[in-house]
Amino acid sequence: MKIAIIGGGISALATAFYIRQAEPKAQITLFEKEGRLGGKMSTVEKEGFFFEEGSNGFLSNKPDTLDLVEQSGCGDILIRSNDSARKRFIYKDSLCPLPESPKAFLKTPLLSLAGKLRVACEFFIAPKKDDTHETLQSFGYRRVGKEMTDVFLDAMVAGIFASSPDKISVKSAFPAVVKLEQEYGGLFKGMLAKRKKEAGPGGILMSFKQGVSNFIERVAKACDIDIVTNCEIEKIELHDGKYKVLATNIDMSFDKVILSTPSYVSSSLVREFDEVLANELDDIEYSPISVVGFGYNALPHDLDGFGLLTTTSAKKEVLGVLWDSSIFDDRAPSGKKSVRVMIGGQRSPELALKSDEELIEMAKNGIKETMGLDAQPDVVFVKRYEKGIPNYRVGHSQKMEKLFAQLERHKGLYLSSNAYFGVGLNDCVSNAKKCAQQVVNEL
Repeated sequence: MKIAIIGGGISALATAFYIRQAEPKAQITLFEKEGRLGGKMSTVEKEGFFFEEGSNGFLSNKPDTLDLVEQSGCGDILIRSNDSARKRFIYKDSLCPLPESPKAFLKTPLLSLAGKLRVACEFFIAPKKDDTHETLQSFGYRRVGKEMTDVFLDAMVAGIFASSPDKISVKSAFPAVVKLEQEYGGLFKGMLAKRKKEAGPGGILMSFKQGVSNFIERVAKACDIDIVTNCEIEKIELHDGKYKVLATNIDMSFDKVILSTPSYVSSSLVREFDEVLANELDDIEYSPISVVGFGYNALPHDLDGFGLLTTTSAKKEVLGVLWDSSIFDDRAPSGKKSVRVMIGGQRSPELALKSDEELIEMAKNGIKETMGLDAQPDVVFVKRYEKGIPNYRVGHSQKMEKLFAQLERHKGLYLSSNAYFGVGLNDCVSNAKKCAQQVVNEL
């Protein structure tokens, strides 16, 4: 059985790993257009500083990524974030710590007294009776009020999806939140009930020594498959039940093909034989985002915490600032510090694609305005994504039902990427495992 995997990110590698575990004799070939694997999970080292181009890790409260770490022999490079990284900040009118207790919530200046009372009323708000889809903003206004939504949920969705509450589906982006209302009648009721059922702390942010690229390289070796880099597949043709994969100097036939590319790339690959599927794939939206990293040999700030997120109302050019060297000790040389600044997203998409010089200046200004720091960095890193993070608009789940129903018309063709059912590392690994199982079941 010959299997092709197009794309070399974590979704592709995890899918390959799980197929190999179940079918040691399967002939698996992975094609990646870049000269390296990992996709947006990539680490860049500059003068001893390690900057992530995308995600810096995963939460430990879901088992699949931890299982992959163990099964692929990566346990020795797994590291947990520092305890100080539990401290998070929001910038609205000034920099304020994210409340970590009911007492701290009552004292926070992030909400007015009326806003806090409205949040408390959530316990008495009746659950939604119908199954109509809604934005995170609509959900938040209905359950916890406008202030809570425009401050806490606004900052949160910027940090996770680089989106904004009015432009993202609560059902698709935060299904666990919707489930709390459906099963328990409200968020607070649900959280209290789950706290009684589930003993133990919540998830801890985990990563890997010297960055996520280390993990990618290890998993790739553990897959034991043929890997072809610097190879951009141009199209796929369907002939007599076989899939012909075509590129410069590549003309190979496979029994099964797994597309682990961004949905717009997958669209171009399948358009030759299914225009309907191609259009559905091409209709998935992505948010532009840029990452600016600064390394400092000396910095007059303790960076005691995870970092900060801004609100839309703050009207800043930056979405947030991650205090990388405080989250994981090895991200900067001893005695030095590093941060990463996020710019663009659905809030300010036009800013993400500015020149390097403009992005660096915006990042410096963002740090100065939110943290009061005017220090010049000694090391600078810039990464720009025209299409960075999938943005699950209202109706995304319905769109996925239609898309995967169309996909079922093509036996042996599969999709495995973050465009469909979750953008985080945990989501990618979990969905890759499901995809691999489906492939194995259909061998």
